[in-house]
Amino acid sequence: MSSESLPQRQPPGPLQPVPERGAEPRFDAVPERAKWRYRPRRDFWRSRAVRAGALITLLALCGLVILAIVREQTGTEGFLVGLALAVLPVPLLGTAFRWLDRVDPGPWRNLLFAFSWGACAAALVAIIANSFATKWIATATADPSSADHLGATVIAPIVEESAKAAAVLLLFLFRRRDFKGIVDGVVVAGFTATGFAFTENILYLGNAFGEDQVSHTAGLSSTTAATFFVRIVMSPFAHPLFTVCTGIGFGAAALAAPGSRWRRIGLPVLGLLSAMGMHALWNGSSSFGTYGFYLVYAAFMVPVFALLTWLAIWSRQRELRTVAAELPAYAAAGWLGPAEPLALSSMRARSMARDFAHRTYGGKRAARTVAEYEAFATALAFLRRRARRAQAGPDFTAREQELLHHLWERRAVAGPALLYAAGAAGRIWIPPQPYPYGHPAPYGHPAPYGYDQSSPYNPYLR
Repeated sequence: MSSESLPQRQPPGPLQPVPERGAEPRFDAVPERAKWRYRPRRDFWRSRAVRAGALITLLALCGLVILAIVREQTGTEGFLVGLALAVLPVPLLGTAFRWLDRVDPGPWRNLLFAFSWGACAAALVAIIANSFATKWIATATADPSSADHLGATVIAPIVEESAKAAAVLLLFLFRRRDFKGIVDGVVVAGFTATGFAFTENILYLGNAFGEDQVSHTAGLSSTTAATFFVRIVMSPFAHPLFTVCTGIGFGAAALAAPGSRWRRIGLPVLGLLSAMGMHALWNGSSSFGTYGFYLVYAAFMVPVFALLTWLAIWSRQRELRTVAAELPAYAAAGWLGPAEPLALSSMRARSMARDFAHRTYGGKRAARTVAEYEAFATALAFLRRRARRAQAGPDFTAREQELLHHLWERRAVAGPALLYAAGAAGRIWIPPQPYPYGHPAPYGHPAPYGYDQSSPYNPYLR
């Protein structure tokens, strides 16, 4: 990867007006009409396929090495037991972070990369570096017990949080269009840390099972049960909580003005230092006495978890306010219906629009069309916001026209569904009116705005 492939920021200047929509809109700025996907030309070695191939190869090699290391330390049976137990919190955490990202969902490929980096590359770096550092300290001080404590409270937080932060940094640099704010930083960091915790839990639970096999201990009093309770039941969010601080730092940097270089550099560093500090406090809680772990858990971890959860939800609501503020300009130009910005700025109305399209126009295909329309409209709002802040690249016009084209293709289905959702969700009041051809409105709802009689989804043409 090379930073030269990133689009250069345009200098601050007046925001371009929204293009007017005609009966047959033109999209002259988009170079590839056949695919309708704007891609600036790149050299071969900068192509997406070459980068993806290199990353997949790197992560696959790291995965094979980490698999061999963990299996060697835990044994085959311990590895399988650890794997079965460690996978339990992964769907829950993944669903929670994906829920936060519902306003403008990032590509799955970014989240899969983040998870894979945490589970393979970051875990491999942590195991090798932590082991080397702990052995070096034990040799230098001739005190293995203090070396283990120092490694857990000082070395491990620095190494592990830096390794996980590398995934956030890579996506921040090379997937900048998908990294728009705090929510994106939280989601990427959360998936990275979930992957890391998954591999670490396999190792801890597998070793605990091996100890129980040697001591012939089973049941609730076993080391495996205690490890499972602490790592899976009580603190599955520990690693994500630490790394989310790093993600918030990068997300805040993404919102910074182009001239605020100290914010673009200082905020991620501050977030990383916060993650290291929280991680060190968590690992060192055992040194506070018999109940040190529970004291740190109740007095620090739970309040911080609640605070960061509130911040993530507040950031998601802020994204919805951006949609409500930016899309009316496109509604005034005729690209959107008058009620669509109101519906698109409500998660409840969005869900109702997809359900309405599924029931009325064509099942899953129509619902998917509405979901795509919502995603493109949200991306258009964020693009407009970045242009307003002089943060859009020189390809702003082409990207805007690409998104408008996608909206234009789906408006015959999404427009009526969003109008219905705006009324049903209480965003607007629509007076009752008859459906065309004398058909009554389905479920007692009014006729949709901008109904296209020639649409292939028109139920009255069947």
